[in-house]
Amino acid sequence: MRAGKLDRRVQFLRASSEDDGYQVRPGAYSAHGSIVWAHRHQISDGERFRADAVYRDVTARFTVRWSPFSAGITEQDRLTCDGQTFGIVGIKELGRRDWLEITASKVDP
Repeated sequence: MRAGKLDRRVQFLRASSEDDGYQVRPGAYSAHGSIVWAHRHQISDGERFRADAVYRDVTARFTVRWSPFSAGITEQDRLTCDGQTFGIVGIKELGRRDWLEITASKVDP
């Protein structure tokens, strides 16, 4: 992938922790880190069918540059792109610390 294909801006979101004295639960999501340039690729219905995955929502793959910040993103985080919020389903490294491919499904805000 070339840097010229990074045509979208994404913001990662991380849940705060809420401690009620009995247990710690995830709280509201808020902005985490800075805005990152990314490439967005919609996953086709045929690809989801071949993977035996049925999603009712929009599923997309986002490719971002590898950095110490982006390497710290986990499946518990979310991201926003073009006014839509996505829950992260999977993350894989492309190349050796070159890129990260993030698979995400649209969630209701």
